[in-house]
Amino acid sequence: MNNENAVVILSALAQETRFAVFRLLMKCGNSEMAAGSIAKELGVADNSLSSHLNILSNAGVISSRRDGRFLYYSVSIDLTKDFIGYLINDCCDGQPEICDLIK
Repeated sequence: MNNENAVVILSALAQETRFAVFRLLMKCGNSEMAAGSIAKELGVADNSLSSHLNILSNAGVISSRRDGRFLYYSVSIDLTKDFIGYLINDCCDGQPEICDLIK
């Protein structure tokens, strides 16, 4: 992870619908969710959701798998861990326990 990658991820997440998709998929853990189910759960039109999913995919935050005509999405857990670690790496001069961020 570097500053450029972190900024791309932050940009992808800095929109309400995309952030909601990310949080929804985080709740799924290692499981996948169909694009239609994501749209229904969040109350987002399919065509609008598609562009949001593409932005998140391009940032590497989520990945997709095609099964016939259906697309299934999952969060990129390892990238998310790296991203969060990168964000707090320098917290409190390298002592994140001072900020009570790591339990």
